[in-house]
Amino acid sequence: MTSTTAETAPAEAPIAALSEVELTIGGMTCASCAARVEKKLNRLDGVTATVNFATEKAKVAYPLGVQVSDLIATVVKTGYTAEEPPPPTPPQEEPPTESSAEGPAEDPELVSLRQRLTVSVLLAVPVILLSMIPALQFDNWQWLALTLAAPVVVWGGLPFHRAALTNARHGAATMDTLVSVGTLSAFGWSLWALFWGDAGMPGMRDEFRLTVERMDGASTIYLEVAAGVIAFILLGRYLEARSKRRAGAALRALMELGAKDVTVLRDGGEVRIPVARLAVGDRFVVRPGEKIATDGTVLEGSSAVDASMLTGESVPVDVTAGSSVTGATVNAGGRLVVEATRVGADTQLARMARLVEDAQNGKAEVQRLADRISGIFVPIVLLIALGTFAVWLAVAGGSAAAFTAAVAVLIIACPCALGLATPTALMVGTGRGAQLGILIKGPEVLESTRRVDTVVLDKTGTVTTGRMKLQEVYVADGAAEKDVLRLAGALEHASEHPIAQAIAAGAQERAGALWEVEDFENVPGLGVRGRVAGHDVTVGRLLHGALPDELARAKDEAEGRTAVVVTRDGVALGVVTVADAIKETSAEAVRALRALGLTPVLLTGDNRAVAQAVARAVGIDSGNVVAEVLPEDKVAVVKRLQGEGRTVAMVGDGVNDAAALATADLGLAMGTGTDAAIEASDLTLVRGDLRVAADAIRLSRRTLTTIKGNLVWAFGYNVAALPLAAAGLLNPMIAGAAMAFSSVFVVTNSLRLRTFS
Repeated sequence: MTSTTAETAPAEAPIAALSEVELTIGGMTCASCAARVEKKLNRLDGVTATVNFATEKAKVAYPLGVQVSDLIATVVKTGYTAEEPPPPTPPQEEPPTESSAEGPAEDPELVSLRQRLTVSVLLAVPVILLSMIPALQFDNWQWLALTLAAPVVVWGGLPFHRAALTNARHGAATMDTLVSVGTLSAFGWSLWALFWGDAGMPGMRDEFRLTVERMDGASTIYLEVAAGVIAFILLGRYLEARSKRRAGAALRALMELGAKDVTVLRDGGEVRIPVARLAVGDRFVVRPGEKIATDGTVLEGSSAVDASMLTGESVPVDVTAGSSVTGATVNAGGRLVVEATRVGADTQLARMARLVEDAQNGKAEVQRLADRISGIFVPIVLLIALGTFAVWLAVAGGSAAAFTAAVAVLIIACPCALGLATPTALMVGTGRGAQLGILIKGPEVLESTRRVDTVVLDKTGTVTTGRMKLQEVYVADGAAEKDVLRLAGALEHASEHPIAQAIAAGAQERAGALWEVEDFENVPGLGVRGRVAGHDVTVGRLLHGALPDELARAKDEAEGRTAVVVTRDGVALGVVTVADAIKETSAEAVRALRALGLTPVLLTGDNRAVAQAVARAVGIDSGNVVAEVLPEDKVAVVKRLQGEGRTVAMVGDGVNDAAALATADLGLAMGTGTDAAIEASDLTLVRGDLRVAADAIRLSRRTLTTIKGNLVWAFGYNVAALPLAAAGLLNPMIAGAAMAFSSVFVVTNSLRLRTFS
């Protein structure tokens, strides 16, 4: 039967290619709003959406047949606004306006919120003081309190009422519903007591109570609750908006790093144009102190380039003709002529900004859990508030006390902090990472860093520089080191082999100018020979004769290095050793990785002797060296370690590392490496410094710890506060203040990540 089914089963339809769009969502006020929009978008056939409350963006993948206009219409039907980000516009060649000269304009939404908050606080404070302090209550004070409170409730609370009404039309309830219902109920009760009860009588007195007590409903007013809660929540909303803006400051700063205009060479002259008009192949001039306009190759000049804003590296890098330079870095020295190799969205700066923004728009698993809870939390709270009112009415018998407890439940329970717990920490953490030259690709990476216990380090280009360098020079009795170097350097200078070039460069550096070469000949598999300063010279394997004992001993002890013999007129003069130079920071990096509880493993295709020598130099145990591995076998090594129960991080930089980086539980690519390695990794280290790998894992773990701390606070606050409010132990105004500042606490806690170093 199984085989028949298999035979008759239709072939699987090919999976349709998905397009992606990022929408800016307006009108969201809490995590449950984001959950609703996400839920509605995901109900569309083939659509996968992630909505982030903190960044106010939706990242949507949609199939052929679904239009962006359909996505926007779905969001609008849900009660919110949506629009595509405007395409980048080229800068205009106009003098800067006064406002732009002073800096970027302030967010209009923040300005409006501040105005609403200022007016509300000025009106609400006298209402609260009159209601709380009997000594201030003159005859008919309650009517002044009503006059002051009414604008706060109606105009100050308008954003909450408007959002609550919109949500109600769509059969939904959010945090705004809780605030609106709670404050309007308190205000409506007060109006009834003033106009139809006894509260409007001259001489009426009231006093503030921390807890709920049985009272006469006809003589009880809640104007201080209605006005105070609105003012407190507006204050919380304003502080939250400012903090969210600060949380995203690193990304905005990254995007604004680039130069605005550039001096290009055209028809033998210099022309100043906007950077947006720069094309690949254009040659442009960078003077001392100027930003390099885009990624390119130096054609003329030499200088030092300050790349600290991109890589976090404080030491300027020397560049000369042929060196690659990155856009947005600063020319700290001489005049350079650079040829543009990447422009616009292809530059390293643009790719970094894109990676950071994608990471901030993503969601960790813990955030998805929080969103699911927020989505159902508000309806549950409304039911709890109704239940609280009914129970108090039945047990205590006082409608005023029952009403007070129910309002406290409504106001205390807003799940705002829950929705901000993860995205704000993620925004600050990824932004700080970008400043330090660490690019975190997504929130799910954070979970991986917590579990990692083994870190596999590719040798070439990661632990070492990937470039051969002259190491030791051993000379026979009676020979001079400088003579050996000049002879070897002169001969090797004529060869293009990497070992030869390393010897030639080292000889020039240590011995000065090299001699001329005649009759140069490359002997395959043996070395090179020729005439230098009138002598027959060979460099490579010993072609004939025997080595003196001291040179033979030196050659045998050159473990992990390539040793070549230098002869003159058939007599061995010396032995020169060459090796892939170990990066100065690699040993320190290995110590830092060990301090994080990780076991370092060295992985290389080089021979075992070389690998063991490098491992000893940087502090890796000999038992954790895997040598003579073919590029395609690196994946098998990672899988073997995983099969032993280890959680593996892999650090690499080459094309041959890409598959292993993707296979590892956590892939870290050196930013100095290939695009393939960077694409396959979870974390990109913009600098070619292995120490940053340890910093990246520390930052990721710190961010994850902050997220969990935020969630514990947000969950704990709601779990603890709801029973207190239902039991009548919280005045509604105190509940409003606590709810507002719980959100502020979560965002402020996240902002501590800005000090990570």
